Amino acid sequence: MGAFTAYRRARAIGPGESAAAKWRDKKRYLWPLGLLVPLSPFAAWFLVEKLTLGLFWAVGAWLIVIVIPLVDLLAGEDGNSPPDEKIPELQADRYYRWCTYLFLPLQYIGLVFACWCWVNSPMASGEKFALAMTVGVVAGVGINAAHEMGHKSEKLEKWLAKIALAQSFYGHFFVEHNHGHHVRVATPEDPASSRYRENFWFFLPRSVIGGLRSGWQLERARLARAGVSTWSYKNNILNAWAMSVVLFGSLIAVFGWEIAPWLAVQAIAGFTFLETANYLEHYGLLRAKREDGTYVRCSPEDSWNSDHVVSNLFLYQLQRHSDHHANPRLRYQSLRSAADAPQLPAGYAVMIVCAWVPPLWRSIMDKRLLAYYDGDMTRINVLPGR
Repeated sequence: MGAFTAYRRARAIGPGESAAAKWRDKKRYLWPLGLLVPLSPFAAWFLVEKLTLGLFWAVGAWLIVIVIPLVDLLAGEDGNSPPDEKIPELQADRYYRWCTYLFLPLQYIGLVFACWCWVNSPMASGEKFALAMTVGVVAGVGINAAHEMGHKSEKLEKWLAKIALAQSFYGHFFVEHNHGHHVRVATPEDPASSRYRENFWFFLPRSVIGGLRSGWQLERARLARAGVSTWSYKNNILNAWAMSVVLFGSLIAVFGWEIAPWLAVQAIAGFTFLETANYLEHYGLLRAKREDGTYVRCSPEDSWNSDHVVSNLFLYQLQRHSDHHANPRLRYQSLRSAADAPQLPAGYAVMIVCAWVPPLWRSIMDKRLLAYYDGDMTRINVLPGR
């Protein structure tokens, strides 16, 4: 907690608006903390070995469900957004890119280590499942790293995004998120935008199936415009899925079919984590329409904003989602908190847990959504029939 205490003191004495040139990223040397997530399989093994308690195989899940939410509540809000003048400098600073690049080797070293544990460690089925959930958390945060890199124009980062997605077998996200979700966000046409009074466990299959269908249609149309067959190696979904097939096939070839069920469990856990974030990011929000029936350009008001410092660090400021949708090319270190956007009452780690308990979620969020739109139901993305 010493680093967070120092950070909060620095935040309190930060420069005023007239001293924008002196602004600095007070989280700069805290960003590598995000690399603790892919190390969680090793932490799980170490704790089980030292304490001889199988419960610790689930340490990665505990990190997301218990540890980060508690520290998030204690550390409070971030409040440190870069001024416009500093954004070009932040965008060009390659230190921040390496904080995401390094996630990938740790992600896959941890996956291989988990496969070794499933085969060689004396584990009951429940303990293997617990380790699969830990690995699934790594896969889910890996999708978030892929999200960060997939938005960039550099070819290297686009390929790294596909590599990060391979563990969760979610390669279609590379296409659908950038060219589907960002175009249709906060509309009834977007499968990844949850609707008012929509239960998360009903949203999950709708978003997964709808996103897959939409991504395939978008990629097929892109290839048709280029005069290329849908089944070409240039199909971004097919080559991303091929990475998953090679990855899973190689691991099974080395460790045996015994690991196959647990690879499936961790992949499902990984994309469920991602879809939970999707669920809370646009819940009930609806973009306005122009007179010709088209939707207005996406603005910060079309995403729920959150600015809690610990979730910011571990999720590469994904929860500054309002600025991300308004300015999708900005790198995570350049994102700003949007005070005028609808605000979540806590960080993503807390809200993800709430989303898994629908009555709790509705008791917290429905009144906030209604208050944001002054009770005007015509301005809300409502679940059909409700």
